[in-house]
Amino acid sequence: MTIRIGNAPCSWGVEFADDPRNPTWQTVLKQCAEAGYKGIELGPVGFMPEDPSVLGEALAENDLELIGGVVFRPFHDLAQWDNVMDGAVRTCKALKAHGAEHLVLIDSISERRAPTAGRVGEAEQMDASEWAGYRDRIATIARMGAEEFGLTVGMHAHAAGFIDFEPELERLLGEVDENILKICFDTGHHSYAGFDPVAFMQRHIGRISYMHFKDIAPAVKADVIANRTGFYDACGQGIFCNLGDGDVDFPAVRQILVDAGFEGWCTVEQDCDPTLDPDPVGDARKNREYLESIGFS
Repeated sequence: MTIRIGNAPCSWGVEFADDPRNPTWQTVLKQCAEAGYKGIELGPVGFMPEDPSVLGEALAENDLELIGGVVFRPFHDLAQWDNVMDGAVRTCKALKAHGAEHLVLIDSISERRAPTAGRVGEAEQMDASEWAGYRDRIATIARMGAEEFGLTVGMHAHAAGFIDFEPELERLLGEVDENILKICFDTGHHSYAGFDPVAFMQRHIGRISYMHFKDIAPAVKADVIANRTGFYDACGQGIFCNLGDGDVDFPAVRQILVDAGFEGWCTVEQDCDPTLDPDPVGDARKNREYLESIGFS
């Protein structure tokens, strides 16, 4: 069994390609390699060069493999379908060009759900018709990624989107063909939502194709939920702490993966504010060292 550990541009604060606060893509690749990783995600499409020759050369120079990419777009908003499709097609093409495997789908933050991140009992729910359209849009992109581009597609629950809480993710999984849609499981977002990541993994490990490793600072989580703090403000307050410093039981996570014979990449994602994290490369290195200390190679 081989589990490989990668990292992602969001650990350098890169959430949107056009954010002027972003470090350069060259800096992210260089520092990811310096921190000891051999793989990296694409980040938001448009952040890294879309010319395969340019990005391919830079990946090779840093001895990095492209793992996958995320479509973080408003699947919940029918009026934004062209935007969703644009992000999905461009991401699929980039992943295919570099031999990456994982296409990750995330419903982006909704104004309707942002005030209730982490508050499952208060969150607004879609009606039956709205849910059906939403589910079908996710399934359309999943089928395209899987069948047209040969990628492994995983749904990723995310705070303040309409796939946030465990019941919503499980409902979606029950309604979309497992052959086209797996799970990209994010330990931190599951904890943020108020559910037990280890228990979910025990139930669904057979459908988990890819992992995002993220930890949650319990005191910050309690504070941001109590104060209805926005997601990006919560990131700035340090809700996503270094691995091993929060409430996610990573030794138990590792044991589930080992017992299931999981193979492939697990990617560290420590979302942060790009202007407030003083040492992203140091955090990346500490996270890798922590994972090695509990048995990940």
